[in-house]
Amino acid sequence: MKINLEVDCTPEEARRVMGLPDLTPLHDRYLAMLMDTMDGSVRPELIETMVKSWAPMGEAGMQMWRRLFEARGAKPPE
Repeated sequence: MKINLEVDCTPEEARRVMGLPDLTPLHDRYLAMLMDTMDGSVRPELIETMVKSWAPMGEAGMQMWRRLFEARGAKPPE
């Protein structure tokens, strides 16, 4: 027997149904800090330290961030 169930809801509704926390304020603050870094008002070393502590992605992840900074014209951390 095969049963298909289709649920039509927004990502916000799905998050609430599953009981996941709303991380919108944290995400907004993270993006604001990232944009400040790309505009040159925050040192890239600060972002490197933050990324390493928040998401242990290893060297491959750090290379991704370096490419992102380089694409936006910011000097990547050494």
